[in-house]
Amino acid sequence: MGAKIDNSMRAMVGRSAAGVLAVATGTYGNAHALHAPVLVLNASYEPINVCAARRAIVLVLKGVAMAEEENGHFLHAARVAMRVPSVIRLLEYRRIPHQTRALSRKNILLRDRNTCQYCGVVLASGELTLDHVVPRSRGGSSTWRFRRDCLRQGGMPGSGHP
Repeated sequence: MGAKIDNSMRAMVGRSAAGVLAVATGTYGNAHALHAPVLVLNASYEPINVCAARRAIVLVLKGVAMAEEENGHFLHAARVAMRVPSVIRLLEYRRIPHQTRALSRKNILLRDRNTCQYCGVVLASGELTLDHVVPRSRGGSSTWRFRRDCLRQGGMPGSGHP
């Protein structure tokens, strides 16, 4: 960072960040620089989130995170100027539980973006059916890897392959 953060800057975090800090003009403009996306890394450098630059600045000023990369914008306060971070890293490791998604028709259609996996046509979800890459009658399983969207008219019935 361009300047050392002292206790007076940490005290300002409790107040509105927009009222205390002013953003120099740049690609995002004055109002939009605080809304720029910032990548949040865990202490082990694993990506865990994307937040707004304003939230990232608060985390850095509180001493919870440190800036790893900065973009070209500066924040100016009465006594200090600092760069707006584009990547921050948490100083303490946060255990993030692994979230599994339910294997459902809706989630498979979202994953495939309502696109037929055989011909590439994008259709409404009502016009698509789910298909097994390897039919269940031939030993295929119902997992994320083996389920695909297909056209209702284009899919072959039973255990045939298109």
